[in-house]
Amino acid sequence: MMSTDLSAWTSLLENVGFPIFIAAYLLLRFEKKINNLSDTLDELKELIRNHRK
Repeated sequence: MMSTDLSAWTSLLENVGFPIFIAAYLLLRFEKKINNLSDTLDELKELIRNHRK
């Protein structure tokens, strides 16, 4: 019975844990890229504002 419980937990981890890990990893990577994009847009906005003066 113990091996059945271990097998069930292993299956659950493979089916649920791996997709959660991948989703979290991708969200963290995209967060950095979105922050960089936001900073670049702020710089562009400031350049346009200074160019109009």
